[in-house]
Amino acid sequence: MINLFAFLVEKLSLLCNLKVFFEAKSVQGPDRPTQRGPPLRRGDLLEVPRTLFTHFGIYLGDNKVAHLIPDILPMLTQDRRLLRSVVTNKRLIVGCVYKCASVRVDTLEDFAYGSRILVNRMDGGAAAKALPGEEVARRAEALVGSVPYSLLWNNCEHFVTHCRYARAASRQTEQFCEYLKSLIRDQRSILVTGMLGIVSIVFFGMAPSTTLPTILIPFTLWMAG
Repeated sequence: MINLFAFLVEKLSLLCNLKVFFEAKSVQGPDRPTQRGPPLRRGDLLEVPRTLFTHFGIYLGDNKVAHLIPDILPMLTQDRRLLRSVVTNKRLIVGCVYKCASVRVDTLEDFAYGSRILVNRMDGGAAAKALPGEEVARRAEALVGSVPYSLLWNNCEHFVTHCRYARAASRQTEQFCEYLKSLIRDQRSILVTGMLGIVSIVFFGMAPSTTLPTILIPFTLWMAG
């Protein structure tokens, strides 16, 4: 019982350490970003913390950044003035859910959304050597427009690594998948899921919508573990 309690505390602490989905950012205009080091060059790979994950883009020069970003607004309106406004965290998250995204060009300030900018941090750990800056920028510009989106297989990190290293990859996705694997392999997860299922049956009755997940989810975790 003590081990189960420790397990629950561990998982709750992980959730508490995550950033709040809907940050209190002003839509009127984000703060000017901070960037350390030498001046930005065309083709630089930029990254900034935004919502739950780090957001990535390619610097095009003249204070412009190309980045792949989910956005729900194109599904709701064709008003160009609204579409060109800063993509808020709420628009971004709902866009993820509906897999609606595009590679767009924004100002450095709008891209950073008030966060600190990190430059070419991936170069040291990338499997492939970075392409020349001009080639990187041209690859990014060629992809501007609507694109299919997948949080795991085609996100903003896949976009920038494709442009800079000619090899799409996402360390964030790999780390997330490893975390899920470790969670599934933890046998205590099965017990917790089963207990939650029993509680749901007690409170919501024996409807198929509650009993079926109660049986299938623990069984799946057990088989995967």
